[in-house]
Amino acid sequence: MADIKEIILLDCTLRDGGLGLEDANKNMISDLEFLKADIFNVTGKLSSSKVEIVELGSVEITDTPRTGFAIYRDIESISETMPENRPAGQIYAALYRGPDTPLEDIPEWNPDLCEAVRVIIRYSELRKSLDFCSGLAKKGYKVFVQPMLTMRYTDDEVGQLIDSANDMGAYALYIVDSYGYMMPEDIKRLFIKYDKGLDRDIAVGFHAHNNMNLAFSNALSFINRETDRRLIIDSCALGMGQGAGNLQTEIIADYLNKNYGKSYDYGSILEVCEIVEKYCGEMLWGYSVTRLLPATHKVAYKYAISLRKHYGLTYSKIDDILGKIPADLVHRYTPENTKKILELCGYDAEQLMRR
Repeated sequence: MADIKEIILLDCTLRDGGLGLEDANKNMISDLEFLKADIFNVTGKLSSSKVEIVELGSVEITDTPRTGFAIYRDIESISETMPENRPAGQIYAALYRGPDTPLEDIPEWNPDLCEAVRVIIRYSELRKSLDFCSGLAKKGYKVFVQPMLTMRYTDDEVGQLIDSANDMGAYALYIVDSYGYMMPEDIKRLFIKYDKGLDRDIAVGFHAHNNMNLAFSNALSFINRETDRRLIIDSCALGMGQGAGNLQTEIIADYLNKNYGKSYDYGSILEVCEIVEKYCGEMLWGYSVTRLLPATHKVAYKYAISLRKHYGLTYSKIDDILGKIPADLVHRYTPENTKKILELCGYDAEQLMRR
């Protein structure tokens, strides 16, 4: 058995899975949504599983009910989905998809609310995002700083993340492999920077995506680092999530039970898998060549989904097009930008759509 260190497992099945269902809905791939009963069953089973942190979904400003995607209007609404009889010490989290909610609309933390808040750091609004995190920390929440697509950050920007996390007393600063192309050496490089610069009581987290089938091996590279710092690893039942999906809870929990002295209730985790499996039928997430190709070119995965699903292009043509995306568009997927790229590559987008 490996040396015991403090490793924390965070299950984000509802949040990342819900955003995956929302993505599929927006792209007219599927109309599946979480049933309300399934949301409560998943939270109940995860409570029994002894997973240390359970993420319940996302919070964002919205005019329409979107709880079928585990998206809620405010921290009060999402907190209502916490199990009544939850184990002492188990943390429940909500994710803000950016710094859009006015801080004055978010209440001071109290025991009826999610204890932890995770904030996606918007690269184009870095300072605003970090100030938002700081404001939440002052309100008493455990703040997780989540720099989406961490690989795009320069050394100076990574330094800014570290300094801000220290200043606000963040609970955790994350390495986020949003497009699933990180390699073990990338994780090592970023981890060394984090470990050297962060205050000792701030955890380092890792969120993997599985475009290259590297989520589990990258997770092992992360948790086997030589450190006395708390480490947090994200996972989802069956890997459910956006695009190629995530590290599977059932795989990492078994590994941690056998190698790090954990005592997760594996039966409860498998029961979560049973619940989630009904949402698998339309290949809404998981490995595919379509999701591999954008990772090899380090571009937004939705370009490949659109080129395959809506324009019917072959893998080789998609591979060629992805390699020609202008640098200023590689992270900026929109349907309009896809059309623009097709035209740059000599294709008639309208004609392809009519085929």
